[in-house]
Amino acid sequence: MSELQTAAHRIARRLIDDGHTTYFAGGCVRDALLEKTPKDYDLATSATPDEVQALFPKSNAIGAHFGVILVKEAEYFFEIASFRHDGSYTDGRHPDSVTFSTPEEDAQRRDFTVNGLFQDPLSGRIIDYVGGQNDLKTKTLRAIGEPSQRFQEDALRLMRAIRFATVLNFEIEPSTWQAIHDHAELLGQISKERIREEFVRILLAPSRARGFELLTQSGLMHHIIPEVYDLIGCEQPPQWHPEGDVYQHTRIMLDMLKQEPSEALALAVVLHDIGKPATYSYDPAEDRIRFNGHDRVGAEMSESILRRLKCSNQTIEAVQAMVANHMNFMNVQKMRTAKVKRFMARTTFEDEMELHRVDCASSNGLTDNYDFLRLKEEEFAAEPLIPTPLVTGKDLIDLGLTPGPHFKEILASIQTEQLEGRLHDREQALEWTRKSLMPHYS
Repeated sequence: MSELQTAAHRIARRLIDDGHTTYFAGGCVRDALLEKTPKDYDLATSATPDEVQALFPKSNAIGAHFGVILVKEAEYFFEIASFRHDGSYTDGRHPDSVTFSTPEEDAQRRDFTVNGLFQDPLSGRIIDYVGGQNDLKTKTLRAIGEPSQRFQEDALRLMRAIRFATVLNFEIEPSTWQAIHDHAELLGQISKERIREEFVRILLAPSRARGFELLTQSGLMHHIIPEVYDLIGCEQPPQWHPEGDVYQHTRIMLDMLKQEPSEALALAVVLHDIGKPATYSYDPAEDRIRFNGHDRVGAEMSESILRRLKCSNQTIEAVQAMVANHMNFMNVQKMRTAKVKRFMARTTFEDEMELHRVDCASSNGLTDNYDFLRLKEEEFAAEPLIPTPLVTGKDLIDLGLTPGPHFKEILASIQTEQLEGRLHDREQALEWTRKSLMPHYS
C-alpha cells in the first residue's frame, strides 16, 4: 500500500470509528478498478462539514457551503465531501444550495457513471448505484441520469467528457454525445482558465489526436480555438502534403507526437499552421498553392489565441518561437556554423526538433534536416554551443571605443568568429577587433 493510500485509509478509519459512513469516491475508485494507481483520494461521508472539522481541527473549509472540507494527512491533502443532494445551478457551474443526504442521492448528482462509484475503505467492497462498473468493463463514458441536465448543471462537464473519453480511451455513449453537441454553446459560460486547463490535459494525453477531433466534431472547439475550423478544407500542395488539408495534417501530427510532450510543444503542434488559411494563395500559372509568411502570421495569431486562453507568458513565448521558426529548418544545411550553433542553443530547440520531426513525418516524410542537426549535436557535444565570450564591453572601452548601440554589433561579430572557430582566446580576439572592427567604429 502506498503512502498516499495509507494516509487515505487513516482518515477514513477516523471517520468510521466516529460512527460515520465513509467511502472512497470518484476517480480513485475508477482508477483502482482499471488497475491504475490513483493520483489522489476523495472521500464521501455521512458526516456533516461541522462534524468533519470537529474530527480534524486543522482542516480547511474550502467548500463548506457545498459540503467539502480539505484535510491534510502526512504530506497529502484530501477532499472530504458530505453525501449531498444539489439544488438548482443558475450559474451553470455551482449548485445554489445543497442538502445533506444519502450515498444513493449523492451518486446521482455526479457527472459520469464511471465517476459515480464508491468503495468501502475497510472491506474493499464496491458500491455502485449508477451502473459504473459495467461501463468500465465496456469502456463507455455515460452521463448519470439525463445527459442534458448534467451538462446544464455544470458546463465544464462538456470538457471533462472529452477529457475522460481521451484519457481513458472510452467511447462516449450516444445520448451523452448528442447532449454534448446540443449544449456546446454552454461552454461559453466557463472561464477561459478552466477551459485551458481541461484542453491542455487533453493535449497531453496519449490519445490527444482523438481528443482534438472530438472537441472539433462536438463544436466545443468554437469556445477554445475557433480558428481551428478554418483549417478544415484548407488545401495544401499535394506534392508536399499528400495527407490532405491543414486540419488533417495537424491531427496526424498530434497522433505522431511523442508520449509526454511539454504543454508548449503540444500547443505549438496545434498552432504551427494556424496562419495558413489567412495566407493561402493559388498561382494558376504554376498550378501551385502557397502560404507565404504563414509562419510569421501564425506566430502573431498564436500570441492572440494563447492570451485569450490566459496562458502563462512563458508558454506564449515558447509557442510563438516554435511557430515562428518552424519553417527555418529547411535552411539549416545552408547556414554558417555560427548560425547553426545559435539556432541549436535556443531554449525551445528540443521541442522544435520534435515539432519538425512530426511535421515532416505527417507529410513529405523527409528527415534530412532533422538528421543533419542530430549529427551536429554530436559534432558540437565536446563544448558549449555558446561558449563564454572572449571579449566584453569593458574590453571595448579599454580599447578606446565609446559605448553605444554599436557595442552589440561588435560583440556579435566577435562571437560569430569565435563560433566559427577562427578565434580561440582573448588576446587573439582583441587583436582581431583592433584590426578588423575598430577602423569601422572609431
